[in-house]
Amino acid sequence: MKILYLECAMGAAGDMLMASLSELIPNADKFIEKINGIGLHGITVSKLPSVKCGITGTYISVTVNGHSEDSSDVHNHEHEHHHEHRHEHHNEHSHLHHEHEHHHEHNHDHHHSGLHEIEHIIDSLNVSEFVKSHAIEVYKLIAEAESHAHGKPVSEIHFHEVGTLDAIADIVGVCMLIEEIAPDKIIVSPVNLGSGHVHCAHGILPVPAPATAYIMREAPAYSSEIKGELCTPTGAALLKHFASEFASMKPMITEKIGYGMGKKDFPAANCVRAFLGHEFSENIVSDESNGEVAELECNIDDMTGEALGFAQEILFEHGALDVFTVPIQMKKSRPAYMLVCICNVSDSDKMAKLMLAHTTTFGVRRKICRRYMLDRSFSKINTEYGEITIKTGTGYGIEKSKPEYSDIASAAKKSGVPLSEIIR
Repeated sequence: MKILYLECAMGAAGDMLMASLSELIPNADKFIEKINGIGLHGITVSKLPSVKCGITGTYISVTVNGHSEDSSDVHNHEHEHHHEHRHEHHNEHSHLHHEHEHHHEHNHDHHHSGLHEIEHIIDSLNVSEFVKSHAIEVYKLIAEAESHAHGKPVSEIHFHEVGTLDAIADIVGVCMLIEEIAPDKIIVSPVNLGSGHVHCAHGILPVPAPATAYIMREAPAYSSEIKGELCTPTGAALLKHFASEFASMKPMITEKIGYGMGKKDFPAANCVRAFLGHEFSENIVSDESNGEVAELECNIDDMTGEALGFAQEILFEHGALDVFTVPIQMKKSRPAYMLVCICNVSDSDKMAKLMLAHTTTFGVRRKICRRYMLDRSFSKINTEYGEITIKTGTGYGIEKSKPEYSDIASAAKKSGVPLSEIIR
């Protein structure tokens, strides 16, 4: 099972998540080219090296018409620019990338987008349906949180134009990377939300901001001594949407590690770490060879050997993993057999019906069993008696091999030598 573990000891923002995931794929530069070509007009995504507390990672810069969305909070995961001008907002809107004031020689207005307009933008992008659907669901989480924070219906929530495009790039970029990495499970650590206060157009708000706090409800989170907003609404929504579970790192075999850096410097390394690998357990070699199976059984004392053999053949033909009989003694010392069928759990209903139909039993018992199996591989060797298939099993520090019976039996018949000679 492929596992993606996201360590959020310094919170999370959309750009940090995108940066950490980009380090897990074979060619991050191609991803940058791809996201710059999806149809987000005016948006430019760049990948830059970044060092935090001596650790090298990636910083993702998102600019809108050459400028990046600033944030006045002291953490500033999001993107900074130093042009001074005033945005005058005429609609209630999100403090995702917190609304803020810049001072400039002139005043000008920016448009705002509601959730419907954002869905339209995402639907128009040159990305897969997977990316579109997940990006829209993430934005719905943000809109719901803003609706709750402002006490207004979702239909009346509007997002500032620059912040919207910036956030769409982050959200769509993360969805594109999740699609490419294709993890079976995403585990997110408890999230550090930061502490203190943040300045926005509405005034001074506590950290976590109301939208972030709402999104992170029912998920493990905490505050640290570090002052500032460590987790943004965008980061919170992405984590909440994609997390299979929130938990500490479980035993896994790590293959790649990605470091996604924020812009601000802190005493602790300001990054999201992404670990990509596979599940590990002392009791598991691989999910494909192990897992759960169903064991179906019934007691039979009134069938002929031929009829019982026919029932076994039927079960094998319909996908049974194994079928066998065990001599038993029933009531009044009657000799009998227990018919046992091992099958995939998903096939257990089908196999039970076949056992009821093709035997004299009135009932079938089912047990779910955990199995331990060696990983199997097959190879062929040439011998003086012909080509023989060899099955090899490995795992748990064990390796064993044996020739396939059908091949050695065929070779023995053709050559006229004993089976033991072919095996030797």
